[in-house]
Amino acid sequence: METIIKKITHTEEDKKIYEQAGQILRAGGLVAFPTETVYGLGADALDAKASAKIYAAKGRPSDNPLIVHIADVNALYDLASEVPEKALVLAEKFWPGPLTMILKKQDKVPDSITGGLGTVAIRMPSHPVAAEL
Repeated sequence: METIIKKITHTEEDKKIYEQAGQILRAGGLVAFPTETVYGLGADALDAKASAKIYAAKGRPSDNPLIVHIADVNALYDLASEVPEKALVLAEKFWPGPLTMILKKQDKVPDSITGGLGTVAIRMPSHPVAAEL
């Protein structure tokens, strides 16, 4: 596996970096990126093989759920089987930002992401790099 290191400079040149990162994610690869609280190791959340790579790279127990990052509140409906009104109120007040919501998952969310639980952890980061990615 090849490691590629790129620096985001908040210029037009960044577009190529984001495109390359997107290609890596779509191909089942991993991308490290900053959020407002930590640097994350990301993969396609709906690709069980890609999420397995996160667990392997971090030495993380497979029963420890991952957080799914989203870019739009509407993605809640793609990932959660139920979106309570309270969740939408919280999203409007605190997203984007470091709030993670735990909601009942849609069937399409792999158990490998949720640690086998019936819930999924969802967050919309505010860091500009995470948001763009």
